[in-house]
Amino acid sequence: GETKEEVMQVMDDMRSAGVDFITIGQYLQPTRKHAAIERFVTPEEFKAYEAIARAKGFLMVSASPLTRSSHHAGDDFARLKAARLAQTGR
Repeated sequence: GETKEEVMQVMDDMRSAGVDFITIGQYLQPTRKHAAIERFVTPEEFKAYEAIARAKGFLMVSASPLTRSSHHAGDDFARLKAARLAQTGR
């Protein structure tokens, strides 16, 4: 798992590259044969990451233990499109 500092650096790198959509989730061990979870990130930590990401300028943030980048991608991109339209008028 990444440290808080690593997550912050990735956010900064992404914003520097013009990325305005971020998903942050938790690895969950599918079976005992897969890699074990080293640490469970709390829902409060995910809420803090979401607030930080929004403060850094991300228009669309999905952050929770169960967030998957592909799970609600269509809905997330529709919300991102609406946020971009509200911000730029186009």
